[in-house]
Amino acid sequence: MNSSQLQRDLQAARDLLLAQRFAQALTRYERLTRQCPGLAALWFEYGNAASGARDPVLADRAWRRARELAPRDAELVSLIGHQYQALRRPDEARACFAQAAAADPRAINPRISLAVLLEQRHQLEEARAVVQECLAVDPRDDQARYFAAVLDRRAGQGDAAERALRDLIAAAPRHPYVRYACRYELAQICDHTGRYDEAIGLLIEAKNIVRILTQTELLVKGYDEGAASARRFTLDLPPTVLRNWAEAFPASARQATPPLAFLGGHPRSGTTLLEQVLDAHPAIAALDEPPAFLHVLQPAFFASRGLTPARLNVLRQDYIQALQQELGPTAAGKHLVDKNPSPTARLPVWLRVFPELRVLIALRDPRDVAVSCYFQNIPLNAVNVNFLDLPRVAKHYADLMDIWLAVRRWDGFAWLETRYEDLVANLEGEGRRVTEFLGLPWHEDQARFHERSRQKQLYSPTYQDVTRPVYARAVARWRAYEKHLAPILPALAPYCREFGYD
Repeated sequence: MNSSQLQRDLQAARDLLLAQRFAQALTRYERLTRQCPGLAALWFEYGNAASGARDPVLADRAWRRARELAPRDAELVSLIGHQYQALRRPDEARACFAQAAAADPRAINPRISLAVLLEQRHQLEEARAVVQECLAVDPRDDQARYFAAVLDRRAGQGDAAERALRDLIAAAPRHPYVRYACRYELAQICDHTGRYDEAIGLLIEAKNIVRILTQTELLVKGYDEGAASARRFTLDLPPTVLRNWAEAFPASARQATPPLAFLGGHPRSGTTLLEQVLDAHPAIAALDEPPAFLHVLQPAFFASRGLTPARLNVLRQDYIQALQQELGPTAAGKHLVDKNPSPTARLPVWLRVFPELRVLIALRDPRDVAVSCYFQNIPLNAVNVNFLDLPRVAKHYADLMDIWLAVRRWDGFAWLETRYEDLVANLEGEGRRVTEFLGLPWHEDQARFHERSRQKQLYSPTYQDVTRPVYARAVARWRAYEKHLAPILPALAPYCREFGYD
């Protein structure tokens, strides 16, 4: 094959990969790797196509080959690490970042990526050692200075963290993420020390920077269109819809699956805390916002009224397989709990595919939810773009919870609401009620959930909070921000009444 033909074939494969036509891309990359087996970048892209096609074994083989061919290419090895990170394989990601750092003693990015993974695993001293390596390379590096302050705060050194963050802000960091993240981080410190107006001012500054850096209008438009469609779809369904679906997909036609529950509610309503309490039970495997819904069930949402039993069984098996693949052998024989707040707005498809599903909905004072969402610094997508201002937070709350209020009137499924405030006031009492709803007795290990949480890789923004025993500090937090919430309190008032938070 001549060079020009190779470039055309490679571009065709890349176009298919970008278009997410993974099966066709795989065929082309498989042929290209036979023709040019020594190109590390080609094996990297082959692995990306395999990952998109949900073939982790092939992806792993391709990425290993890329690392073997170019072990000193720090940038390529780091990219592979980020692919593993996206697949929730932190051990492989960590190995890649460590390899990239060793390949380039002056590389900052792989070291910061490694430090982030270590901090998420609560290995704070190891993370600090890596950050110190970065500062030894460049004492003024924005990322290293920011992350050193994060580690100070996590170590309980709030004064040192605040000084470092104020110095960083004064230095006008050039790194885009650090420019706004340092303000979010400082706002958290101000919140914990009772400087509420200053915290809000820092959040406003941070969110204005985010708006400059991101095409938020496109994300908001996409969200609004999807939310309106989901609302129309759900509200058009009659309360008897589950009986209709059950007649079309009776129990006798369903392929057996492990016991399954969905844990939803609005983000920041205590779902992560409840997930960890449940996961501490030896008979339960709870997952922290796994991507299985997005990859398997979400595409079927608007077709949920026309799915055949055969197609429904394929979806059931693919979804369970995706959960078990993430959990590994520890999932065998356990009750599965998928904690996924945002897909609560797509609850009809869960019930269409899994009529036997048990549904847990976490509730929290909507005003506390609004404050907590506003404080979150998480990568923007078409959901959390709503957290950039308080009116959008209130709209998102209404969009999601209106769907729940409609679905909970449907006949024929098992659901339970649980309040965050009740859980923190009486962990065993409320935890027992929820666990028994799943058909299991309370287990003494659940009272010590935080000890187990320290050993796990969590993906929720609240991964730090659930490594401590329950605390009530976040209950009625909204009162400190009442004057800032004033414009949205009327919009939240109906939900406060509905859920008993008057």
